[in-house]
Amino acid sequence: MTPRRCRQTIAGALAALMLLAALTGAAAAMPYPETWIRVDTEASVAEIRHGERLVTVLEHVAFGRGGISDLHIRGDNTTPTGRFRINRINRDSRFHLFFAINYPTVEHLDAARRDGIVGHEEYTRALDHAGERGYLPQDGPLGGHIGFHGIGDGDPAIHEDFHWTEGCIAMTNEQIEQFDEFVEIGTPVVIE
Repeated sequence: MTPRRCRQTIAGALAALMLLAALTGAAAAMPYPETWIRVDTEASVAEIRHGERLVTVLEHVAFGRGGISDLHIRGDNTTPTGRFRINRINRDSRFHLFFAINYPTVEHLDAARRDGIVGHEEYTRALDHAGERGYLPQDGPLGGHIGFHGIGDGDPAIHEDFHWTEGCIAMTNEQIEQFDEFVEIGTPVVIE
């Protein structure tokens, strides 16, 4: 192969790699092709989407009274951000209906380890728990039992005016029933 042809081949390979990287980045930024939930914490809304199409918006959702955080720590009353899946549904919840998300995720556990919140022994225990049960512990330093729920017998005025949960995303009982029409175990959730 001539030096010129070699440079052309290398340039072509580099261009292909750059295109592949751009497409991979674009694919990662694309929404899920199926039904998924996007929670906009700044606007206090939960959007039900199908691919790029907006199906409905549930307004005035409430979050943790501790605010929004990249890493929820047990007892801090924050709502965690990230990418999750619905992994459990409780239709007999005191909050009318409850849709659990798989918090903490391995990404949250890794961040907690990097930040010194979780030591090596706790980290290993959590991964062993996930290997045995399919999810990380809900009673460790990162807590758990985070999800979407109604207000049950709670005061709708308080819900309208305050972020009042211990880290969950709350909506009216009517909204959580509407949510139930679209969501099932495995539905993707993005909280941002």
